[in-house]
Amino acid sequence: MTSLNINLYLFLENLVFFLIATLFIVVVNWGWKHTKPYTLPLPFPPWYKIWFGSVILLGIVPPLVVMLLWGVWWGDRSVLTVLGWYFIVFGLQIISESVTLRKLQNVVWVMVPYIYLPYRFWQLYEGLTLLDSKSELLWVRYLLVFELVMWIVNYAIDVSQLPRLFRWEVKSNSDVS
Repeated sequence: MTSLNINLYLFLENLVFFLIATLFIVVVNWGWKHTKPYTLPLPFPPWYKIWFGSVILLGIVPPLVVMLLWGVWWGDRSVLTVLGWYFIVFGLQIISESVTLRKLQNVVWVMVPYIYLPYRFWQLYEGLTLLDSKSELLWVRYLLVFELVMWIVNYAIDVSQLPRLFRWEVKSNSDVS
């Protein structure tokens, strides 16, 4: 497969995902249009800033460095293509989260990561299959595996926060006994 074919394929794949994700968000937003406005439960737990900062830092800096070194500096188009689309969809997720939280102001915001993160898993796995098994790309492949594991752990932590985000009541220790 040529570089042009891979880019066209990934463009169409990512476009279809974005259109389906956006349509789903619009339909769910319409279904929840009569709910009261959603606000983030504050204050955040003390560990939240560390977790969120670490995920953003690890999800952006290492892939960006690898994309700039292998993709731009050393001119490997496959690395540039795989990580370029990774960043484009990551940016679209941030825009979707921002719009749903600030403009729509309903609970559909909570769903956005649950739509985008599984697709990110797919992107990283697909990137592993698209990259050649050349020895000089071994570190790029290690990065993709690291990112995949990191985003899966992030997903598990996100799921564990659903009760807090939906403000589900929790029994105190004295109520349990």
